[in-house]
Amino acid sequence: MSILLTEETTFIVQGITGREAVNLTRECLDYGAKIVGGVTPGRKGRDVHGVPVFDTVSQAVENHGSPIDGSVVTVPPAFTKDAVFEALENGIKLIVVVTERIPRGDVAQMVEGLAGIRGGRIIGPNCLGVIAPGISKMGGIGGPAKDAAKAYAPGPVGVMSRSGGMTTEISSSLTAAGLGVSTAVSIGGDAIIGSTYAELMPLFEADQQTEAIVIYTEPGGRMEAQLSEWVKENDSRLPIVAFMAGKFMDDEEMQGMSFGHAGTIVEGKEDSATEKIARLEAAGIRVVERIDEIPAAVKEKLGVAA
Repeated sequence: MSILLTEETTFIVQGITGREAVNLTRECLDYGAKIVGGVTPGRKGRDVHGVPVFDTVSQAVENHGSPIDGSVVTVPPAFTKDAVFEALENGIKLIVVVTERIPRGDVAQMVEGLAGIRGGRIIGPNCLGVIAPGISKMGGIGGPAKDAAKAYAPGPVGVMSRSGGMTTEISSSLTAAGLGVSTAVSIGGDAIIGSTYAELMPLFEADQQTEAIVIYTEPGGRMEAQLSEWVKENDSRLPIVAFMAGKFMDDEEMQGMSFGHAGTIVEGKEDSATEKIARLEAAGIRVVERIDEIPAAVKEKLGVAA
């Protein structure tokens, strides 16, 4: 099992004729993903690696002849909100938004818009997507299929990361240690995103394959506080290991400086790495500060010999 994706998951790529999308489409197809169409206005009748291109999402759905499960959105920032709502209005429930630098107000409207769509979910924006090892992937996560296969072996550990690159780094360390990954989700590094750690936890909790969780986190934002509260309130069965990056940002000489993701804006003491570590540990979440410490920490939580 896995979360979000199965071998039967179908999806389209919005903005499929763009350079990044062309490469992303090839990578997903090579991995075995079922891409049933692409959308770029004015390009109907073309194809990308054998995937038919349409002017609208409704045309893609009509051509497929049955509901389509998901969409990878790669359109320019100014048009992303419209693309997301077009997908939602045509019955698509899982939307992976790869596009970065989307106006924050547009992202807020996209996330709020899900409230009226039963079962709808946005991953991202500014993310690499989702991969269920050996099953399917949506987005550029893991890169070319041969590289994704090396970094992501099937296993019992769910991975969630604000950094796309760190999603693969963490998963690769778990694979090399003989653990493997159930599903890895690059949730996006922006201040507002569609699916936070806490919002994805119920899916992992219900997944029989997943036995532990690893998250990548950094200073800034309140997602760790939300996760800590969720774990305490729901008596989670899943042990969690958190890799905390950027603790150096707590140093006095670093105050007022900006690093990395838009989500790493430190608004006060509560957003600092030190405070986050304390909050996570109070919820029973093990925190490590080096990638090579992750596998041993996970094995300890699972009661597996290192």
